Amino acid sequence: MDWFGLVVVSLPGLAALAALLFTWMQVGQASKELRISEQGQITNRFNAAVTNLGSDSVDVRLGGIYGLERIMQDSVRDHPTVVSVLTAYVRQHAPLSGADAKRQQTTSPEVPPTDIEAVMNVLAKRTIGVAEVFGLDVSRTDLRGLRSGQGGSKFAAMDFQGSDLTGANLNGASLNSADLTNAILRTSILTDARLSGAFLTGADLTSANLNEAWLNSAEMTDARLTGVKLNGAFLTSAILAGASLNGAELVGAHLTYADLKEADLTGANLREADLTGANLTRANLSKADLTGADLTGADVTGARFSDAKLKGVLGLPPSQR
Repeated sequence: MDWFGLVVVSLPGLAALAALLFTWMQVGQASKELRISEQGQITNRFNAAVTNLGSDSVDVRLGGIYGLERIMQDSVRDHPTVVSVLTAYVRQHAPLSGADAKRQQTTSPEVPPTDIEAVMNVLAKRTIGVAEVFGLDVSRTDLRGLRSGQGGSKFAAMDFQGSDLTGANLNGASLNSADLTNAILRTSILTDARLSGAFLTGADLTSANLNEAWLNSAEMTDARLTGVKLNGAFLTSAILAGASLNGAELVGAHLTYADLKEADLTGANLREADLTGANLTRANLSKADLTGADLTGADVTGARFSDAKLKGVLGLPPSQR
């Protein structure tokens, strides 16, 4: 009887436990069904947005672009896919042919089409929760006059190889480790932009504004920098071997340990520039203004200083004065 009474007393607790277990299983099943439903909705939204990208109407295409942006915000797992679709859209709808590149070097900058500007704006402002391991490829595209790259835009590690960014406003943009090899950046605005570790080999930055930009360890071999503004810029350990810097403005620039081997700095303004430990082997500094510059520890073997202004310069051997 005691055993029977114990069972009777325990029945309500066992029933409650069974009910709790049943409820937990129902909640788990409902949660699973909800996730499946949400993924299905995202898939439907994705398909609809991609379909809109193929429309002849720019308004419909814009709807598709911003639809993909919303998906990217709502679903972290779909972030790489959306980025891949958007960058492919830029490559397809704003291609740069060899003939275009030659023509555009002599024409005034234009403004990108509305849909291309919108895509770049979405890419520039996307939320990055974790380190991205996928590439963003907009190489060989016509992005003249781009305005989406301002104010901390997220273009780090993006592939701009051979693209035309003439007259683009990339003020304050994040372009660390970006690949701008052979890119055209004539008259572009890159003030306070982050370009540390960027690849700018053979890039054309003629008359570009890079005042106070960060180019530490940037690869700029054979870059065209005629008339460029680099006042107060940070170029520590940057590689500028063979670069053309005729008439460049480098007032107060930080060029510590920079590689300027065989660079052409004819007529460059290097007042108060820090060239400590820089490699100036066979560099041409004729008619350059080095007033107050610091060349302590710099290698000036074979460098030319004819008609250069050397008042107050530090670290320059007497034989070079």
